[in-house]
Amino acid sequence: MTHNLLGPEPTLLPEHTVAQAALDAGVDPAGVAAEHPYFSAAWAQLAETAFEAGETVAAYAYARTGYHRGLDQLRRAGWKGFGPVPWSHRPNQGFLRALAVLAKAAGKIGETEEYDRCRTFITDSDPAAAEATGLA
Repeated sequence: MTHNLLGPEPTLLPEHTVAQAALDAGVDPAGVAAEHPYFSAAWAQLAETAFEAGETVAAYAYARTGYHRGLDQLRRAGWKGFGPVPWSHRPNQGFLRALAVLAKAAGKIGETEEYDRCRTFITDSDPAAAEATGLA
């Protein structure tokens, strides 16, 4: 077995094929979140839609839910509070997207410390995630 001498191994969230298939098929993300409340991608999509519509408080709430659901899964997957969470692994993207909207919504409501913390978190997780979500 090869060990990463530079730091912890990347954390990869489990696939949620049924929930992802529902989102991919265009099922309302609110329905997907209700049926699969652990699925960060549904919460992230709700957050992104609300944020784009100017519903900052709703976006913040959806994003915080997706973020916390993702944190729970990261911890169960062995994440110790630091280390890579690669954007290239699709199941990680829901968590990272929720984190990005949380940062943006926090910034919009004047929660500067939370914005900075979330922006640092996503950049430390994977610079590609910061780039993909507009936080680079």
